[in-house]
Amino acid sequence: MLNKQADFLVKLRDAGQMIADAANELLASMAPPEHEVRKEHAAVGEITFTILKWDAQTCSKLGDFEVAYKSSNIEDKWQHAFNILRNSNATIKERYYGAGYGFSYWIYAQDKIYRQKLKPKADSGG
Repeated sequence: MLNKQADFLVKLRDAGQMIADAANELLASMAPPEHEVRKEHAAVGEITFTILKWDAQTCSKLGDFEVAYKSSNIEDKWQHAFNILRNSNATIKERYYGAGYGFSYWIYAQDKIYRQKLKPKADSGG
């Protein structure tokens, strides 16, 4: 019985996220520039992503980054994070992050979520 309730709540949560993402996309397409919806205002806390198991990677083009494999994580937690990124169209060029995030997140292939440490913003002070 608890599994059915948990499955229902996971589906309800994901559906709610999809509705919020769809509303943000429509708003972004309709809003005047002064009401621009910016991608860095992520709808979920970073804990959604930080609870995953990450494996360090390095390549010459990206430098240091990490990958969360579906097979190495708790399926519903990984799937929730993946759904958020998929519904937000998070790609390597349009990464998902929010205020206070330490990393930016994106998807490229099935069964993998990528992240890379955000660079600190330059101090505009004197």
